[in-house]
Amino acid sequence: VQLQASGGGLVQAGGSLKLSCAASGFTFRRSAVGWFRQVPGKEREFVAAIPRNNDRTLSDDSVKGRFTVSRENTGNTVYLQMNSLKPEDTAVYYCAASNTIILSSLRSWSMYSYYGLGTQVTVSS
Repeated sequence: VQLQASGGGLVQAGGSLKLSCAASGFTFRRSAVGWFRQVPGKEREFVAAIPRNNDRTLSDDSVKGRFTVSRENTGNTVYLQMNSLKPEDTAVYYCAASNTIILSSLRSWSMYSYYGLGTQVTVSS
């Protein structure tokens, strides 16, 4: 089982990036997928999540209206579209997969069983 986040990079404030999360070794489309980010010296924080039935998405207030999480039709890839980026969005972004069906619980890292290496997002002012 392996997850891989990609698409990070350096962008100016106000710009956009689209992160991708791909999985191998299990049925990704049957999993809820969450995005988290972490800055060195700080705790990992929830960004956004999409449940396995795709009927709703969940996002942190800090990114609401700017970031959108979506799933490819085949279900094998999940995206995080990030618009209007701010310097405070700078972090390593991780994707993770969960079997939970409780939407609100997707805010907690402990609910995720699989995750992989992150991708660095740097927003310059």
